[in-house]
Amino acid sequence: MNKKIGLKDTISIGIGGMVGGGIFAVLGLAVALAKGGTPVSFLIAGLIALVTSYSYVKMSLKYPDRGGTVKFVNQGFGIGIFSGGINNLLWISYIIMLALYASAFGSYAPNLFELTGNKVLDTHIYASAIVILATAINYYSIAVVGKIESYAVIIKLVILLSFVGFGLYGLIGNSHLEQLDPEHWESSFKLITAGMVIFVAYEGFELIANAAPDIENPEKNIPRAYFWSVIFVIILYVIIAIITVGSLDFKDIATAQDYVLAEAAKPMLGKIGFTIITVAALISTFSAINASLYGGSRVNYEIAEDDELPKQFTYQLWNQPVGLLITAILTLVLVNTLQLESISTAGSVGFLLIFAIVNFAGFKLAKETNSSKIIPFAGAIMCFLAMITLLIQQYGTSKVDVFIAIGIVAFSFVIEFLYKKVFDKNG
Repeated sequence: MNKKIGLKDTISIGIGGMVGGGIFAVLGLAVALAKGGTPVSFLIAGLIALVTSYSYVKMSLKYPDRGGTVKFVNQGFGIGIFSGGINNLLWISYIIMLALYASAFGSYAPNLFELTGNKVLDTHIYASAIVILATAINYYSIAVVGKIESYAVIIKLVILLSFVGFGLYGLIGNSHLEQLDPEHWESSFKLITAGMVIFVAYEGFELIANAAPDIENPEKNIPRAYFWSVIFVIILYVIIAIITVGSLDFKDIATAQDYVLAEAAKPMLGKIGFTIITVAALISTFSAINASLYGGSRVNYEIAEDDELPKQFTYQLWNQPVGLLITAILTLVLVNTLQLESISTAGSVGFLLIFAIVNFAGFKLAKETNSSKIIPFAGAIMCFLAMITLLIQQYGTSKVDVFIAIGIVAFSFVIEFLYKKVFDKNG
């Protein structure tokens, strides 16, 4: 009999899923877009995650299943081309998140040890190497993946909370505090879009859904785990954003955009602080890659089990689902072809659309789940409008990012359509 998961461990799953590589990867991007209003952008993104977590709470209680989001989409819309397309998008969004984490690892690692003297080349070498290493660990032992996660969550939280403590103390009398004044904020529209570009830093709370069948005292612990973990991470991110903007000149933030959290530790702790945060970033992004590779291959397996992808995806290869190898290969392709902002935009568009659909499923199933119709409906509207806002903003600055994001969504549905209409005729 499987050992049940307590409240503390369940909250750790939620926090660990959110405080992965996201904050290290997208903080510099957020400041570039929102300037002094960056804490507000993190708050906006967090509030959308909090509203969405209500739908996850209700459906996790009613339909506890290791398929998590895949199960909820199928429950709300039935198994077909639409639900299959959304679930394919979820799998591809996992791959995009993996590319984001690997890209962040590649950006931080050369600050400790340069390989070739060429920063761009070093970034790609480190990013590719960490994906290959994590894939090897996943093949070697899932138990090792679990051990890495449990230690990594503690290490990164201790370091980030220490950063917060030293950072708040260091803000006293800091000349850059004025950058937080509303006069240094971007327009309301840009604050919202900055929040949406960095929305990927919050998506990890949905991992709690996959653990729902194993959570003890679910009626009490599932709601607490979702809400407490999201609220904790909102507060953590907002404070980190305040410290970063209040500690560094905007020019310095722009120069160190890909590793800005390490740069923000310099004013208070010098080179030692820079090194400690760099190490924390490497541990966090590595653990996020480890967990997301496992999660991505499981999502792929669940979709195939529900006959929304060919049954061949349920086959084993070296004692793991074949989806693990495919997920790793596609991650290597993305991380070596796309820019960080393109990856972040595509990831946020994917998860905002998925969460809009999950919220709408929550609205449709309100009677069965004994929940309010208003909150899931509001969540669906918020996620959908946020996604449209993000696409409009990015279209004005980088049309390529928008085409990549829309292309990925379209690709998810085309695969499902072809499978159902062409390859599954006799199925």
